[in-house]
Parts: sequence; C-alpha cells; structure tokens
Amino acid sequence: MTKTQVYKFGGASVKDALAVQNLAEILRNRLRNNFVIVVSAMGKTTNQLENILSLKLAEQDYSVNSTILKNFHLGICKTLFQDEHVIFPKIENYFILLHHELNKPITKDNYDEYYDRIIGFGELFSSRIVMEYLCQEKLLILWQDARELISTSSDFRFAKIDWGKTRRNCQSQLKPKLEHFPVLTQGFIGADSAGRPTTLGREGSDFTAAILAASLDAGSVTIWKDVPGVLNADPKIFSQTTLFPELDYQQAAQMTFYGASVIHPKTIKPLANGGIPLFVKSFLHPEQPGTKIHAQAKTEPVSSFILKQQQILVSLKVTDFTFIEEKHIHQVYEQLQSLKLRVNMLQTSAISISIVIDSQLFKLEQLLECLRQDFEVRYNEGLELLTVLHPDFGTIPELLVGYEILLEQSTRNTFQAVRRIKFPNEEKSKEGN
Repeated sequence: MTKTQVYKFGGASVKDALAVQNLAEILRNRLRNNFVIVVSAMGKTTNQLENILSLKLAEQDYSVNSTILKNFHLGICKTLFQDEHVIFPKIENYFILLHHELNKPITKDNYDEYYDRIIGFGELFSSRIVMEYLCQEKLLILWQDARELISTSSDFRFAKIDWGKTRRNCQSQLKPKLEHFPVLTQGFIGADSAGRPTTLGREGSDFTAAILAASLDAGSVTIWKDVPGVLNADPKIFSQTTLFPELDYQQAAQMTFYGASVIHPKTIKPLANGGIPLFVKSFLHPEQPGTKIHAQAKTEPVSSFILKQQQILVSLKVTDFTFIEEKHIHQVYEQLQSLKLRVNMLQTSAISISIVIDSQLFKLEQLLECLRQDFEVRYNEGLELLTVLHPDFGTIPELLVGYEILLEQSTRNTFQAVRRIKFPNEEKSKEGN
C-alpha cells in the first residue's frame, strides 16, 4: 500500500474564500486515498479569540468581537456556498458552543485550561468550512476531530504528546479510513486523558502534521506557506533572503530552536526519528520545488537571521553576597519549568543570571513572585532577540545600528543580541522590590 502523505495548510493559506479555492486547486490533482490534510484557523482567528479572552478576563464586553469573528467566517461561507448549504447551521452551532464556554468563569488560576477550551474553536471553524468546500468540489474527504487522535498531558497551552496512545489512536481510527478516503483534521489541538481540550503551543499545526506522520509511518509531510520555502531570514523583516533548496534535520532543528517562524520548533524531531522527509512549499506557487528537509541534504553554511519580538530580559542577582552557583541556576530553571517558560538566551556572571523569555500573560509576575525571595530582580520588556547562525562577523555591526544592546554573546557559529531601539520613551527598566 502507498505510504500516507500529510499536507498542512496554515492560516494564511485559508485566510479567505479565494485562499480556500486555491487550496482546492492545489489538491485537485494531488488528492487521493492515504492523504491527511491538516488545517489551521483561518487568517488571524487565533489572535481574535485571544482578544476575546482578554476582554473576558478584564470583565469587559466581548460581544462585538465575537460578532465580527462570526461574520468573518459566515462571509467566507457566503462566497463559497449556496444559502441553503449545511455549513451555515454548523458554524452557527459552533458559535453557540463557543458562547457556552465563554459564559463559564475565568480566573488567573484557570486561565491556561480556559484558553485551550476556547482557542481551538478556530481550527474547528476552519476545518469544517474547508471540508465542506472540498466535498462540494467533488473532492470527497472525511472530517476527523484531532482531539480523538492527539492524546496529550494536561499541561494546558503546552501539552506534551502521549506518543504511545496517539499512535494507537491513529492506527485504529485513522488508518482504516485512509484506505478508502483522504481525511481532513485540525492542527494545534488535542485532548488529555480526561477528554479536556489541550493545545500544543502557538503555531502548533506543523507539529500536528509531524505527530500524525510519525504515528502513521508516513512517506512525507508537506507544509504549505506564503513563502517559496525555508529562507535564511523572514522576508517581512529582512530585505534580502536566500532560499535553501534542501536542509538536513539538524540544520532545520537549529533554526527552529532559535525561533525561525517558518516551522514549529517541535516538528523536526519526530520526522527525523522516522526518517520522514519534510517539504516546505509555496501555496502561491505550488509547482515550485520549495525546500526539502531530509537526512542526506548537502548544503553549504549560509548566514541565517532570526528575530524574535516581544522578549523579556530578566536579570537576577543573589542577595546574600555569594557568587552564582549551580544551585542558583537549578532554582531558576525549576521555576521556569513549572511555569512552562522556555529560555531563549542565558548568560551568567559571577553574581548574576540573565535570561531572555517570551512575553506571556501572567507568567512574568508569577516568575518574579517566586524568585524575589532569593534574588534581586530587574527586568525589561518589549525587546527583540536577534540570532545570527553562521555569522559573518564583519556584517554584525550594521545589524545593531540604531539599537541599544542590553545583552550580547557569540560563539564560532552563533551570534545573539538583545536589543531595543535607542531611547524609546515607553521602555524603562523596572526594578524589583
């Protein structure tokens, strides 16, 4: 039997009715049995749901935002379907369920679990609309709830995969369907052992595709993006970019570790373990070859530029006049792990530890509350973390012109700098009590 292929389409590739029609054209001559399609929420739906959550948390009215989101999806449906189509009551029902969840109380303590119950609706909206449109176009496809396949821990917002159970689910539930029809499902979402919705981390749909591919022993994964493949820099930020025709798993993993947004950082490992090639292609130019990520890739080192925004620099100094020891670093990492915060950069000196982390709601204040008992704490918000892999050190200074550098470190193969625009009025150093 032919090995399964997994296609993943992100939010930009289903952002409106024209994009959905383009997706159907990409699939028209490619779709067959043993195909899994993974879709993300449409456009900026996840951001809009996060805004609704913020309003709910602040006890403000979110009805206008909800109506805008509903009309956005119904507007796409009105372009794609006749008025009497079954998709309209289905979307209406999803919004009834969404409002039922939003009527439940939310607090800082249950925010992560609440977030996962709400945020996954974006993928449910999107997958239903895409599935119904493909069937209307005579591309017969089955809809599958990813929460019945992807089994996870209860670490809400950053759930860990139960690989054994997920594989059994895919082999027993998904594989028999694939013998007769292609299947469409959602990225980003799963469920814990109690059946509660979980999510895999922001932009986690790539990871979903890799999980399903590994669990099905797939032949390949293809991620469809609005770029021609994996580039050495984000073209929205950097004016000159280079396309990688191929990369090996280690190179790709290194880029994602430092924050390259083209692929979710957890995607590479399960594919590398299974020897499953990953293709990154453009949904705007689907006939172009894109980038192939596989074990036998031959590439020359090319400087890669990765910029992570909304970073926080936290500096910790021991208060008892001792030097930094291993126990202090362990203490800090213990708190970071309990809050599910990932360190993007670490630097130590004789008397201090500096860490760079992503900005996440409530997380900073919780971290500071824990660490202020033993450390003098300073922090800066609204920063950028620039990482250059395989740097040409002669060109580094021009990347820093106009910026204040708060932290910098380099090795033979990596340069990193925490920076902010010089003298911005809104950024001030804040000192812990």
